[in-house]
Amino acid sequence: MKSMIWSMLCVAALMAACGKTPKAQEGVLFKGDVAFLKAHSNPIVLTGRDGLAQVAVNPDLQGRIMTSTAGGPEGFSYGWINREFIVSGQNNLHMNGFGGEDRFWLGPEGGQFSIFFKKDDPFDLEHWFTPPPVNEGAYDIVAQDTDRIHFRKAMQLVNYSGTGFNLELNRIVRLLGEEEVRALGIPVAKGLKMVAVSSENAITNTGPESWTKETGLLSIWILGMFNPSPETTIVIPFKPGPAEELGPAVNDTYFGKVPADRLVVKDGVLFFRGDGMYRSKIGISPRRVKPFAGSYDAAKKVLTVVHLTVPEGATDYVNSMWEIQEYPFGGDVVNSYNDGPPAPGAKPLGPFYELESSSPAAALNPGETLTHVHTTIHFQGEDGAALDEIARKILGVSIEEIQNAFKDP
Repeated sequence: MKSMIWSMLCVAALMAACGKTPKAQEGVLFKGDVAFLKAHSNPIVLTGRDGLAQVAVNPDLQGRIMTSTAGGPEGFSYGWINREFIVSGQNNLHMNGFGGEDRFWLGPEGGQFSIFFKKDDPFDLEHWFTPPPVNEGAYDIVAQDTDRIHFRKAMQLVNYSGTGFNLELNRIVRLLGEEEVRALGIPVAKGLKMVAVSSENAITNTGPESWTKETGLLSIWILGMFNPSPETTIVIPFKPGPAEELGPAVNDTYFGKVPADRLVVKDGVLFFRGDGMYRSKIGISPRRVKPFAGSYDAAKKVLTVVHLTVPEGATDYVNSMWEIQEYPFGGDVVNSYNDGPPAPGAKPLGPFYELESSSPAAALNPGETLTHVHTTIHFQGEDGAALDEIARKILGVSIEEIQNAFKDP
């Protein structure tokens, strides 16, 4: 199934690489995470105009946004970092699970056009390998300023069907100001701390041949990993309507159907636990997707909003199921993953939870470019009315509804 990564790797490959899995890092401060990263790599800290919005980006780790804060060095660190894996210094050819709240990947993961399996190999963990250009090594810095950085990486890939791809990635990470956040349709309140960071990811076909559906297409896949808590609820709005016209409201069977006490689906919005205690994953299809997803940590009073590029009329999204597929372009646009023990008594990989987005399949002629923008915004503060205004406008529900989503009526 799509993104079987976490279920299988936490049993085998990553467990072996890390030796053991780190405990939840609740309440970690930004300065602590930056100090850790500096001890093991060369992170770059981008800073907003107010000095409080800061982001740690790591050229050494494939240009990942490792973490961010809305409160300066003494503020909470929002991204999940796999400290023990980084300390190990190992290069895991299956996957380097460094963590980070925005990392660049490419799809599809499985199927006849997979870039994670070699031609004619079986779809199992032993033969599953993350493409080296998105799994290891540094990305080149093209330009840098106090609040932004531009990475570039040339890549060569071959898919399961034997099709070769030559491409160039240009990835620009930058902090956004209040006006830019408002331009996304998101209200900004003075009583809240805010950090907003976008990754603009552009892939260009640098080869001599066009990329076609007949021989396989790529997609941009952005994954954000965050620190979970018992009081974190993931909220994803979607287009309401009958299933016979729009398909299922949510794909909730990636790792077995999600239990009712962990996923509540209402008319136009769903609630999904982000506690890092039960391995599960959900997805939203192109016919249902809206350009937002989010989460709310009631303990820290942190509302997280993700905005993604959703081109109008786009219907072809790569399918990552681990099998030869009937519909290789019937994949999801938005996904969310909640980590947890892969088996009774086993340790979780993190724990963490994820908010993910994908671009449409990239049918590019030589020299053409596809761009996908993924923006992560954290709002934090005690002003419940201000947080409520944002939640109602963007997610379609109140903070109270989010907090009560899993409480008995």
